[in-house]
Amino acid sequence: MKKTNSILCAFVLAGSLFGCSTTQQKTGETDYTQYVNTFIGAADNGHTFPGACRPFGMIQTSPVTGAVGWRYCSEYVYTDSLIWGFTQTHLNGTGCMDLGDILVMPVTGTRTRAWDAYRSHFPKDKEAATPGYYTVELTDPGVKAELTASPHAALHRYTYHNADSASVLIDLQHGPAWNENQYHSQVQSCETNWEDAQTLTGHVRNSVWVNQDYFFVMKFNRPVIDTLYLPMAETEKGKRIIATFDMKPGEELLMKVAMSTTGVDGAKKNMEAEIADWNFEGVKQAAHNEWNNYLSRIEVTGTDDEKTNFYTSFYHALIQPNQISDVDGWYRNAADSIVKAGNGAFYSTFSLWDTYRAAHPFYTLMVPEKVDGFVNSLVEQAEVQGFLPIWGLWEKETYTMIGNHGVSVIAEAYRKGFRGFDAERAFNAIKNTQTVSHKLKSDWETYMKYGYFPTDLIKTESVSSTLESVYDDYAVADMAQRMGKEEDAAYFAKRADFYKNLFDKETQFMRPRNADGSWKSPFNPSQVAHMESTGGDYTEGNAWQYTWHVQHDVPGLIELFGGEQAFLNKLDSLFTLKLETTQADVTGLIGQYAHGNEPSHHITYLYTLAGRPNVPRN
Repeated sequence: MKKTNSILCAFVLAGSLFGCSTTQQKTGETDYTQYVNTFIGAADNGHTFPGACRPFGMIQTSPVTGAVGWRYCSEYVYTDSLIWGFTQTHLNGTGCMDLGDILVMPVTGTRTRAWDAYRSHFPKDKEAATPGYYTVELTDPGVKAELTASPHAALHRYTYHNADSASVLIDLQHGPAWNENQYHSQVQSCETNWEDAQTLTGHVRNSVWVNQDYFFVMKFNRPVIDTLYLPMAETEKGKRIIATFDMKPGEELLMKVAMSTTGVDGAKKNMEAEIADWNFEGVKQAAHNEWNNYLSRIEVTGTDDEKTNFYTSFYHALIQPNQISDVDGWYRNAADSIVKAGNGAFYSTFSLWDTYRAAHPFYTLMVPEKVDGFVNSLVEQAEVQGFLPIWGLWEKETYTMIGNHGVSVIAEAYRKGFRGFDAERAFNAIKNTQTVSHKLKSDWETYMKYGYFPTDLIKTESVSSTLESVYDDYAVADMAQRMGKEEDAAYFAKRADFYKNLFDKETQFMRPRNADGSWKSPFNPSQVAHMESTGGDYTEGNAWQYTWHVQHDVPGLIELFGGEQAFLNKLDSLFTLKLETTQADVTGLIGQYAHGNEPSHHITYLYTLAGRPNVPRN
């Protein structure tokens, strides 16, 4: 009999309302993975991948259909007709690109020295995936490829229908890139070693979004009988190797790849701990079971399409953050030192501007056993680099987006009773993050001098940066109050009111303001800005969308408008006025409301706090 919590919730998906209850560690009468469609989000600019991974795992082994340009942030677009190969790491749903490490591709026939001649067509009806498993028929080499994964290792199975010169291309130069020049120059160094006829080890250092070091061990269940090293372009340092095997038609080649940030020995430990043998079906079943265990924590009622929408979203939410420490807890930190995680696991891939709003609160409810590990990882990185991650990838800082929302993730965990971390260390991390200025993003001296980020001094994203920062100030004040730090609580509570300094009562918008107190003019509240790339005072949005970005003090925002009715009138206008300008990330438009982008996600719920709860329900 399943144990069900008393928490009840409702989700609005696919335009309809359906109920759900949360469950803990349900034994699983239902296969919830049947409702996950890993191809959802893999169309143009969706930036998800269909391949195999584990919840919060280091490895995401998945097909590659392209690598150059923004549409290939996750290296796969569903409508493409060629597969380049399979890489072992991927980002999921991001707007920036990196990873895509260790491309491999089964090939047959005459070996050519042209590295890009091994791509293959594939029939879409011969491509399939479920959580933890992916398969496709590669037409050109005549190979059935199957992928599965453990947390730190990938396991591939290739069935060669045509065994003529059965080989595998190993491409260590490959990785997603913004342009062709970067694609051919991203690898800084590459070292490999054939330890025996079945084992290749290596170390690659590359630089796309962050400087990344990874070590790997690759093992085959058959000996390599010949190798061919392909020529490299002048700017390339990543090796491309054709490894050939003695095989008959219909025979299988198994290959496993484990990775580590610490060294080849770390990769070997990860492989031995997780995939010691060649039991593909066993690893595949273990992946299925782990995914089903997580997905079964919520049971929903609704149509099959609604369940598919829900469980696929649930699945995508559990792909990251990623545990990049080895099975024994060791990892490479932001200072490139090899250290052991305080609680045995170090997590990275913290896209915090995106995830502090809903994903991390969701984790506190659905995967509470992970929350202390997330907090400890944030604190450990802060103690090395001097501030909490803004957007942390493989233990390095990308400096992408605004705010320092690890602050609110930590404060929320403390508020909800999580105590598996040192509260004093955590508080010092969030306080230092909000008071010690650091590269590009947080000029606290200017912020404190003016009570906002002046548009003539900060130049870009001044309004959004102010509004995101006051929320983090509120989070510090809340944690300080709960820890009995009254002086800190009062200081940050005062800063949390800085949003009022940007509210222009005449236009009723959060408006950019100069250092002398004057409003920026001319002012177009519909003009969309997209971070530093296009300038402007807002981040992936405009004044219509960011005026509501006072998540911590809705009563105070209502008061600025002059009361609930004036507030509601303005809120109604948001959904009816046509958006005249747009950008790539500002999508799902209803009037000026952009359902497809983060700053709008909370807005419909403001109706409830202003006395009209029927609006978000409908």
